[in-house]
Amino acid sequence: MTADSTGSSTGGIASDGTAGAVPEAPASPGSPDELAGLLEGTGYLADPGIATAAFLALRMRRPLFCEGEPGTGKTSLAVALAEALELPLIRLQCHEGIDAGQALYEWDFPRQLLHLRALEAAEGGRLSVDAAEQSLYTERFLLARPLLQALICAPCVLLVDELDRADDEFEAFLLQLLDENAVTIPEYGEVRAETPPLVVLTSNRTREVHDALKRRCLYHWVEHPGFEREVAILRRRIPGIDERLARQLTEAVQRLRSMELLKPPGVAEALDWAQALTALGKDELDAETAATTLGAVLKYSEDLDRVRASLDSLLG
Repeated sequence: MTADSTGSSTGGIASDGTAGAVPEAPASPGSPDELAGLLEGTGYLADPGIATAAFLALRMRRPLFCEGEPGTGKTSLAVALAEALELPLIRLQCHEGIDAGQALYEWDFPRQLLHLRALEAAEGGRLSVDAAEQSLYTERFLLARPLLQALICAPCVLLVDELDRADDEFEAFLLQLLDENAVTIPEYGEVRAETPPLVVLTSNRTREVHDALKRRCLYHWVEHPGFEREVAILRRRIPGIDERLARQLTEAVQRLRSMELLKPPGVAEALDWAQALTALGKDELDAETAATTLGAVLKYSEDLDRVRASLDSLLG
């Protein structure tokens, strides 16, 4: 990473502060259908709405904000985009209390301290305070966290996952990055991406994300897949699964989603259930098998009790 005369920086730096190679941007797909085909090649079956939203985010160079119930494939979309476009994936997992030090950068304090001691020994105490301070705040001691990595490594896919878990202050912190594809490090200067990363933000809507952030993004509400699409996902992701079993599982999972459960199953849980049944060598979902394997698809004891009491209706 090199700094220009204005104090801004471009180039490559790895997570340990060392220089890294910047990948070349691949050719962009020419249409939503073409992008859907690329995503399908990774195993992600995108419906027209998702494919169009992702295509527009690429073409317009805008962040894509995906909101929806847990397990609808929001995170998987970012992973698939990175694979389909042959770009690095950089992921920031949000959580309560996340701050700039965890998301953007930190200074390597132990190495800075050792550096100061080495300078003192080499200069015999004659080193000026200004010169010593200036030597501390260079890329040599800068530890890049996911947001800074994304600006430096771009083109890439930056996944800001489960933004709703973070607080209002962190949302405000993201605004400069979303607006300008740049961040400012007070001791160092501005770091700006030469090529904007493709930013995918996800939310499970445990709280409302503020309008200021939404205005800077394209928005897409991600639904659970329809019946035929979910069957196709199971058959694509679980090689060798019997079509009859895939259809039985999908019908059962979609009925579970219509029940008043504490945690309705998503696509990830449907895949887990399918893997569990294939591991047991089952080619049919019957009441006994469903009762003993529900732990693959339901995660609360209250939900398990409720569903086991009505297995006949679940299996039709």
